[in-house]
Parts: sequence; C-alpha cells; structure tokens
Amino acid sequence: MQLKDLSERTGVSPASIKFYLREGLLPAGRSIHATRAEYSEHHVSRLELIQALRHVVGLPVAKISSLLRMADGGAPRLEILAAVQRTVLGLDDVSTEHGGMRTPAGDAVVRFRNWPDVPSDARNALNAHLGLMESLGVPAGAELLDVYSQAVDTIAAVNISATTAPEDVNQLIMTAAVGMHLHGQLVLKLLALAHASHAIRRYEPDA
Repeated sequence: MQLKDLSERTGVSPASIKFYLREGLLPAGRSIHATRAEYSEHHVSRLELIQALRHVVGLPVAKISSLLRMADGGAPRLEILAAVQRTVLGLDDVSTEHGGMRTPAGDAVVRFRNWPDVPSDARNALNAHLGLMESLGVPAGAELLDVYSQAVDTIAAVNISATTAPEDVNQLIMTAAVGMHLHGQLVLKLLALAHASHAIRRYEPDA
C-alpha cells in the first residue's frame, strides 16, 4: 500500500505519517519509485501503536521513540516490559531522596507475597513512597501492607497474563502500555467507589 492507502487504513493523516517517518518512529517503506514507497502491515501495526501511546496513554513523542528504539533493537521482552512500566507509570520520575534505598516495609511486602527479591524501578518507587509516608508520620503498618499487597498481587496475576501474550513486539507494547494505563485507572476508580460505599454505609445506614 502507498502512503495515501496507509493513511486511509489507519486514520492517521499523511502529514503525521511523514512526521513519524522523519522522527524515526515509523520505519521507511520499501522504495518503488524516486518519490514513492510501499508500506506493509507492519507499518499499520506500528501506527496503531504510536496513536495509542500518544492519545490513550498520553506519552510524548520522545518517550514513544525511546520505547520503539528498544523494540527495534531486539531488547528482551522483560526489559521492554520494564521500560513500558517505567514510562507509563512515571517510575523514572521518582524522587531520589528515598528511591533506591531499601526500607523495612518494602522488604516486608516482598516477603509477604514471596515476590523475587531483586532490584527494580517498581521496588524503588515503592520504597520512595513508603519513605515519604514514614517522613510524614503516616507509616504503612504490616497488616495494611499485607492486605494491600495481597489484593494487588491477584490483580497483577490477571493483568500480566492478558497484557504480555502477544508475540509481535508492537502488540506486546500496545497491550502492556494501554493495559497498565487503563487497568491502573480502573483500580483507582474501583477503590474510590469502595471508599464512597463504606462511607455511605457508615454515615447513612438507611441508604
């Protein structure tokens, strides 16, 4: 298919496609003429991924480019998933005051759930947050951490099966990034509804 066909197929304007080609987010098509190129299903899949990352997840072009360079460079799936998590959840924005430092509460969570005792951006982010809570005088106790971690462990087990199944790297990033973003928002909305429901039961028992 030519650029016009690719645009009609994906709903992405020719100008945007040309921009993605210039920025290296979209690989060049197969040249068939001095001014024409032919595009494939891979280009369709890549454009759908770029659009989802930009307009659903809300990532800037620079961060999308970083993820796609990893994918095109043949990075292992675990590294790609870690980069997607770091980017989508903003784990690379964690304050360095507590990030990277182990905390007793963070170590306790790992023991409670028998999670791998290895460094990760997610663990750094948790330790940073636990450190912040401690400094503000609202530490997370063992009972609370046990209950919370058990709930999210169940959620994560379902999510990881659904979002990491695709073999195609474009689809892998798509399902992981969109899944992390939308599922995370779903958990927050459900938690908000649960809080509201418990408050209503307590203060308006006849509701």
